[in-house]
Amino acid sequence: MKSKNVAYILWFVGCFGILGLHRFYLGKVGTGVLWAATVGLFFVGALRDLFTLGKQVDQANMSRNLKTIANAATSK
Repeated sequence: MKSKNVAYILWFVGCFGILGLHRFYLGKVGTGVLWAATVGLFFVGALRDLFTLGKQVDQANMSRNLKTIANAATSK
């Protein structure tokens, strides 16, 4: 399970989101690279993430739970 606290700390430590560390943490490697290469999508994306990061963590956790359930169902 991903933690909202860790995600927000990584957003803060990663120069207010411009390094994309929080995106790497959530498994969004492609956008993490994009954020790092474009200074947080010209800081607009990094600022947007400040307000949507909690929901992104919830979605990452839900996706992980669904994959676990799907794997359990197919292995029976």
